[in-house]
Amino acid sequence: MPQTKPTTKTISLRPFGIFSQKVHYQLSPYELHQLTIAKKQGLESSSGALVIKTGEFTGRSPKDRFIVKDAITKDRIWWGDINIPFSSNDFDALYDKVTSYLSEKELFVRDCYACSDPAYRTNIRVINECPWSNYFAYNMFLRPKDSELISFEPEWSVVNAPGFMADPIKDGTRQHNFAILNFTKKIALIGGTGYTGEIKKGIFSALNFILPVFKNTLPMHCSANIGNDGDTSIFFGLSGTGKTTLSTDHHRHLIGDDEHGWTSENTIFNFEGGCYAKVINLSRDKEPEIYDAIKKGAILENVIMDSKGVVDYSDTTITQNTRVSYPIHFIENIQPNSIGMNPKNIFFLTADAFGVLPPISKLTPGQAAYHFISGYTAKVAGTEAGITEPVPSFSACFGAPFMPLHPTKYAEMLSAKMKATGVNVWLVNTGWTGGPYGIGTRMKLEYTRAMINAAMEGSLEDANKDNYHIHSVFGVLQPRLCPNVPTEFLSPRKSWKNDEGFYKTAHKLAASFKTNFKKFESYANEEIMAGGPKV
Repeated sequence: MPQTKPTTKTISLRPFGIFSQKVHYQLSPYELHQLTIAKKQGLESSSGALVIKTGEFTGRSPKDRFIVKDAITKDRIWWGDINIPFSSNDFDALYDKVTSYLSEKELFVRDCYACSDPAYRTNIRVINECPWSNYFAYNMFLRPKDSELISFEPEWSVVNAPGFMADPIKDGTRQHNFAILNFTKKIALIGGTGYTGEIKKGIFSALNFILPVFKNTLPMHCSANIGNDGDTSIFFGLSGTGKTTLSTDHHRHLIGDDEHGWTSENTIFNFEGGCYAKVINLSRDKEPEIYDAIKKGAILENVIMDSKGVVDYSDTTITQNTRVSYPIHFIENIQPNSIGMNPKNIFFLTADAFGVLPPISKLTPGQAAYHFISGYTAKVAGTEAGITEPVPSFSACFGAPFMPLHPTKYAEMLSAKMKATGVNVWLVNTGWTGGPYGIGTRMKLEYTRAMINAAMEGSLEDANKDNYHIHSVFGVLQPRLCPNVPTEFLSPRKSWKNDEGFYKTAHKLAASFKTNFKKFESYANEEIMAGGPKV
């Protein structure tokens, strides 16, 4: 991160109703790094990365995420516990309070954009109260050239005020923090929380509405990479399932690690210009690409480090959701334009703490739609207060908190693309083998990589039908053999060495799938319903 001369360009925020007398525009990462330290809002680690604490909130707050219900959204949004309506009048009143608050602050403004495919580019202006929040926006969004800033016009804006606390009684919020999307005014309004992930997820949620409704493009909470032969692989998965880790492979070029679009022209494009990876228990041995990206220019969140600036990635004193953000070019092997062609394989990643799903299995189109809508993983003891044993966790489309439309809308789009392209879909269990959490062991990363590589290289194709047998409860195709993976790991039943315990646990998990899917049954066709477990 080279030193640069202080940025002299200024910008007026009067069109936003903000009248601050001190507005910093388009500061460099170096300037924001130094300012954060000077303001005693962060420290520098031994690797050169900036270390900050996000305060009260160290993760998203889904119950405090709202969408303004207006002419654009009222008949399109899937309203409920995930997409909570907010009135236009309440938004306007709260926005005025936030902008009055920000008018008294020193502010940091950045022009950037989302969507690497020029045909889908969305210009964004981010207005931040804290320099490190603006630094995060630099890392995570795409960065315009200086020549592009001359005539830059924002389409969407993010107004970010961590220090502003709402009054729930007067402002219509649930508590003092909030993240509100207004599709008419094209504003993501965030207050009362310093968690930087709310900034990028606000824009991601907006694109998850805009792209399918207006641009016939499937938005996906996934990572993606591309091989030397031009074959693209897509990785869906909830937090902790290995989405970032498994897509970052020195044998393949990284397109992006979290948010992508799949166009009608059959291209895959990254929404972002950076990566936002979990760093709990991070080591160079297991995840060298991510480990080596933590240097000057990266931002570490909520980690613990000693007096010498050495970070202890195993320390979860503040949170298990420790994170790092860095520009995507900090990963050496990237796809230069962040666009892929020719999708060949889709991987649904799940950390099954019950240990009953196969480490890899092939899905039919109906099974793929069923598992996509289900979005299963498991929570284990210690991840949340009160959890003492594995608990099934379902998040539709592997990203329900960011999906404004009904999940079947995204599933139908995915299913149509699968059938049109002949893409293979695989369910990959990165969780437990040989028994459930507390008895079995976590699947080794080297085995998971070997199975994914075999799938991408064609070693697991169903041309050899004898290589598969059907899981007796979930009905998916399990390979009997896989290069570089011991055969005893490929069958969860055999790895348990306890048939009665295996089937009892498998049927219990299958029942959880069925219960969760009841709310989707009226929208699902026969093919999708047939893709569920056999109980």
